[in-house]
Amino acid sequence: MTATPAASPLRTIEVALQANPYPVVIGTGALGGLGEQIRQRGFASGTKVLVVTNPVVEAHYGAVALASLQAAGFEASTLVIEAGEDQKTPATVALIHDAAFTRKLERGSLIVALGGGVVGDMAGFAAATWLRGIAVVQVPTTLLAMVDAAIGGKTGVNHPGGKNLVGAFHQPRLVLVDPSTLATLPEREFRAGMAEVIKYGVIGDRDLFEALEAAGDLSSMAAVGPALLQTLLERSAAAKAAVVAADEHEGGLRAILNYGHTLGHVVETLCGYGTWLHGEAVGIGMVAAGEIALAMGLWSAGDQARQRAVIAAAGLPLDWPRLDPDAVLACLQGDKKVKQGQVRFVLPTAIGAVEIRSDVSEASIRQLSP
Repeated sequence: MTATPAASPLRTIEVALQANPYPVVIGTGALGGLGEQIRQRGFASGTKVLVVTNPVVEAHYGAVALASLQAAGFEASTLVIEAGEDQKTPATVALIHDAAFTRKLERGSLIVALGGGVVGDMAGFAAATWLRGIAVVQVPTTLLAMVDAAIGGKTGVNHPGGKNLVGAFHQPRLVLVDPSTLATLPEREFRAGMAEVIKYGVIGDRDLFEALEAAGDLSSMAAVGPALLQTLLERSAAAKAAVVAADEHEGGLRAILNYGHTLGHVVETLCGYGTWLHGEAVGIGMVAAGEIALAMGLWSAGDQARQRAVIAAAGLPLDWPRLDPDAVLACLQGDKKVKQGQVRFVLPTAIGAVEIRSDVSEASIRQLSP
């Protein structure tokens, strides 16, 4: 078990949804206050809580989470699941459903997702579908989940035909972010999370992008440092919260959050889940989207060079893999964001601005392949 660090003041960012608003609470040592934070959301003593986590996270932080929940009066227990991208399947969600049945979770019960984006997606989907929907609290322990996956209510699992094709929108009651849990995160996973931070800079936060440029080395938690890390967590959470509040179910504006993802999902699917981490694939996808935008005259070579430089500074891959162009086109047609047969791409027009386009030519996509 990892020692609990000294607590820092909590920062709260509201996800101001009309029907079910909730807070993103950020602060070092916040995990130790998990039980009290949940009690403040109206859950009574004696409520059954199922903590879903993976073996590595459970070893470091499971005891802290469970002790906090039990100290707050909850009837809490833990389910440990394997949580690699290749485990993100209906079969794994069924294990969570089985545990919910065995431990007699009721409609007033709660699932806590303690882990990265894969745990969050599967635990959230299990919560969305158990008894037609019970509450979920997201406690992300990876950078990618902290800045993106845990916020916004997207849950689901992969299908052999594509990533996240089976799922539901199910907003959490609380997102609790404790930056100290990143101390045990492998550097490769940290770099993958930086892809989502860079994404926010490109799609709408020029100041954030310039702060990333100024930082230089973004490839590790030590290189980024605690002050900039706190800024990245807060600005990313605020950016995600603003977009989600404006478009909860991805009817329009929220699609901009998919920058780098449409092509990134192709890389994940065709290369095989687990070959590239999600954030690595998003990094490749952002560079590819930038190349398409450049070819279409939407943005400048200078901006593309700046984007490439920041992605490289985070230690992320840049180059499109060797993929069959026909397979790429077929995979794109299976994307969730296809509308009336047209693939919608999020393409940059400047640092801090993007457009949603449905007029990307087949030739532009074929030119991505080396």
